[in-house]
Amino acid sequence: MQADAVVLLGAGNMEVPPTWIRPEALIIHCEPALKPGVATCVAFDLINKQPHLSFLFWKTKSDHNYMLCCVFWVSDIEISRAQTPKPVDQLAEEIGLLPEELEAYGRNKAKVQLSLLDRLHSQPDGNYVLVAGITPTPLGEGKSTVTIGLVQALSAHLKLNSFACLRQPSQGPTFGVKGGAAGGGYAQVIPMEEFNLHLTGDIHAITAANNLVAAAIDARMLHEATQSDKALFNRLVPTVNGVRTFSPIQISRLRRLGISKTEPTSLTPQEVSAFVRLDLDPSKITWQRVLDTNDRFLRKITVGQASTEKGQIRETGFDIAVASEIMAILALSDSLKDMKDRLAHMVVGTSRSGGPVTAEDLGVSGAVAVLMKDAIKPTLMQTLEGTPVFVHAGPFANIAHGNSSVLADKLALKLVGRDGFVVTEAGFGADIGMEKFFNIKCRASGLRPNVVVLVATVRALKMHGGGPNVSAGAPLPREYINENLSLVAGGCHSNLKKQIQIAHLFGVPVVVALNVFKTDTRAEIDLVCQIAKTCGASDAVPCHHWSQGGRGCLELAQAVKEATRRPSNFQFLYPTEMPIVEKIRTIAQKVYGANDMELSPEAKSKIDYYNQQGYGSLPICMAKTHLSLSHMADKKGAPTGFILPIRDIRASVGAGFIYPLVGTMSTMPGLPTRPCFYDIDLDPDTEEITGLF
Repeated sequence: MQADAVVLLGAGNMEVPPTWIRPEALIIHCEPALKPGVATCVAFDLINKQPHLSFLFWKTKSDHNYMLCCVFWVSDIEISRAQTPKPVDQLAEEIGLLPEELEAYGRNKAKVQLSLLDRLHSQPDGNYVLVAGITPTPLGEGKSTVTIGLVQALSAHLKLNSFACLRQPSQGPTFGVKGGAAGGGYAQVIPMEEFNLHLTGDIHAITAANNLVAAAIDARMLHEATQSDKALFNRLVPTVNGVRTFSPIQISRLRRLGISKTEPTSLTPQEVSAFVRLDLDPSKITWQRVLDTNDRFLRKITVGQASTEKGQIRETGFDIAVASEIMAILALSDSLKDMKDRLAHMVVGTSRSGGPVTAEDLGVSGAVAVLMKDAIKPTLMQTLEGTPVFVHAGPFANIAHGNSSVLADKLALKLVGRDGFVVTEAGFGADIGMEKFFNIKCRASGLRPNVVVLVATVRALKMHGGGPNVSAGAPLPREYINENLSLVAGGCHSNLKKQIQIAHLFGVPVVVALNVFKTDTRAEIDLVCQIAKTCGASDAVPCHHWSQGGRGCLELAQAVKEATRRPSNFQFLYPTEMPIVEKIRTIAQKVYGANDMELSPEAKSKIDYYNQQGYGSLPICMAKTHLSLSHMADKKGAPTGFILPIRDIRASVGAGFIYPLVGTMSTMPGLPTRPCFYDIDLDPDTEEITGLF
């Protein structure tokens, strides 16, 4: 704002926001190849040699001394690449890990052994902070950047032990619309290429484990359809070196059938038949294959069409990998044993007699646990400013429960100690990710948060205040670039106010973090903070972490620190003993603002079945659009007076929740007309990746 001239490097034809410069300042665009020092010299030379340029200054600067500002426009990936991460073993030593508790994956990341929990079991937990958000635009509002900026401010600037706990990004959004999830600007997890792509292979392990179960289902149905009881039994319990025994997982199945025998030859023909026949009903198989790619054409497929499958044709489909129940189990387990037990209890379908069939019945749950044994360990990384980060699990919040793992949070809380801070993030708006964090994750972990940081942007508030639609890949309408206090106020009094009220339903104080963009004006920023406080927020502060890193989040860090001193009267929204229908209704009315909800005939019959099977006391995980508080993505603000339609209901018994599908919600996203992958490329000479963000 004090510069007489602003030199822009690498900005292309980007328009400079008027709030950045004085009205009479000169703007000079330079080629991105120039280094800042060279560009500065070029700019001075240009001003002095060109009379029509220098005349602008001569009117006010008789001594020809100009104040020049050189702005180097860089991408997120360039910022990430410019900072060399400290070696992961050095980072581990700084946060109190022992060498034997670390499994390095290269120089920049490592798995952490769960034995750390035993070593630090007497260490008091630190402060537990949840970052949630208002209902976002399709572009996202920066919860990840706020999370990273906040821990950088706490650690690097306030000198407090702090940890960020983030989800591993799916390759669906990374190559689809939204891009990666490493943060942005000067609030990033680094190296961002490693974070956004394969990381340590956890999602690949989930994909392999999930599809092993799917293959076991179809293979078992084929073999049961083409073999007698005796042939099945001989193949399932073969004689090896003259000895015939049941495997441990088969003994478990016998016990569930009420058969206490352990000698294969002692079973009666009726017992043999019960043991070998799962008798899965093809029309009631709930398990689908998964892939970590947005592929709409896999939503419904037909399998078994080859002649070798002997007519075992059925319709099925694919989900995106992060929607797999195995991902939810990874995120909610608190030990390897707990994960193994949950995997065994996964219900894959129903028998023709109406009984549930589990992964353990298939004999596959032990093998699935083997595939997942490394994935259960959180991955240690760091931010641009060297603050530690656990990256673990990645369920979406709209089609799953949308939070990073219980184990990552528990490990981090022990490592930071009593006065430290662990900042974890819930996906999408508070009505989805935060509600599931409280009602599902906190029930599983036993942990209770001290404060909620609610992320808002002027852009999203304008949309909720009546602004035009925001679409990924399309230029922002002028309402989002120019000052418009009326739209901002409308969004604050509708969506922001409602999301603050949702957090208060759980008895937790709220600090609003306004993620400031370059087009936001001072009047808009002040208005948001003022209204947020009148709507019940403990505090509301602007955040400049994208451009300033941790320094730009100091005010938020102080506000969070102050809020943790206030008492938190945490409570769940509903008791698990409440009937399934009433739990769904409670969420629909108290969280979403619906008048009521409506069950389809299929959903009603599923609820009756789940009650018969004893699943009625599980919490609820709603699958709903993230673009509105309602089920209608185009209804912005805080809609009321609507009826929430429940199309179908599924049970993730191993994960431990009932899973209603609201409206037309799909568990396999599709690609847009112009996906992100158009901009992602590899330089074969340097091996550098371009286009990731």
